[in-house]
Amino acid sequence: PLLPWLLVQRADWRKQPDAVAARVEAALQYPMFIKPANMGSSVGITKATDRATLAAGLDEAARYDRRIVIEQGINAREIEISVLGNDEVAASVPGEVVPSKEWYDYEAKYLGGESQILIPAPIDAALAGQVRELAIRAFKAIDGAGLARVDFLLDKDSGALYLNEANTMPGFTSVSMYAKMWDASGLTYNQLLDRLIELALERNEE
Repeated sequence: PLLPWLLVQRADWRKQPDAVAARVEAALQYPMFIKPANMGSSVGITKATDRATLAAGLDEAARYDRRIVIEQGINAREIEISVLGNDEVAASVPGEVVPSKEWYDYEAKYLGGESQILIPAPIDAALAGQVRELAIRAFKAIDGAGLARVDFLLDKDSGALYLNEANTMPGFTSVSMYAKMWDASGLTYNQLLDRLIELALERNEE
């Protein structure tokens, strides 16, 4: 399950900004999130609430990528889960990020220091199972190998769960979300490193 989204080419935006903005507004409703297609740590991501902030967000994303993703914004909780494996895939307990700002932007991640990380996420067992199942399906769908952190959006109003992204190279220190969720699942940081080395050697032999 994905939220409605649209792809915009940087060249099209720069040549025909009014036409592109009109196409976006016809397909999606405000608020929207504007993202460079290939970045990390929320760099270049903005929230648009009207035509002016849409234009500013497209300009910002165009600084980082020629392909720009625009997604429907919702009032959501951010649920994350760690995935580990090659052909046989396992998923950790889910965690939840509670940002210090309106949404989890670069400042909230790295500069504010007040965002909360809840592990395990305060969700019921049925939903946690659904998150695990969908994360593994997403990992297999992209032919993932080794590791990924799969992020979901949980609509606060409807309870609907949406796949946000599969991050195939997540932050990986002992205090990063990926490692913390595995630690809460019974796999220590050193054990996690050992397992990833095993998986890399296994895949290299194929």
